[in-house]
Amino acid sequence: MDNNDLTQLPMMTFKEIPKPKEGAQSIVALVKNSGRITGYQLADGRIISKEEGVSLAKAGEIQGVGVATRKGNEYLRTLPDNEENNNLSNLPTVKTILFSRVYGLKNQPIND
Repeated sequence: MDNNDLTQLPMMTFKEIPKPKEGAQSIVALVKNSGRITGYQLADGRIISKEEGVSLAKAGEIQGVGVATRKGNEYLRTLPDNEENNNLSNLPTVKTILFSRVYGLKNQPIND
C-alpha cells in the first residue's frame, strides 16, 4: 500500500479486515444503551454483544465490517464502499428486553 495515496486513508484506520466466509451474516440494526452501541442485530435475527460481534467478524462470520481499536477497545466499523445507507451509524436501533437466564430466554428485540 502506498502511504502517500490518501484514497487509502480510510482503510488504514482498521486493525483487521477479516475475509467473510460464504454465508456470512450482515448487521441490520444496532443495540444501544444510553446512546452507546452495546450490540448488533444480525440478518438472521440474532442479537449479539459488541464483543461477540468483534469475535464473529474476526472469524469471517460477519460481512462488510472491519475491526478498529479506540482506547484499547476493539469495535466494528463499516468497510468504506461509497454507500451511506449501509454504514453502521445509519442503521436502525432495536431495543431489547432482557429476560432472566433462569427462564432460559434470550434477548428479544423490539423494533422502533
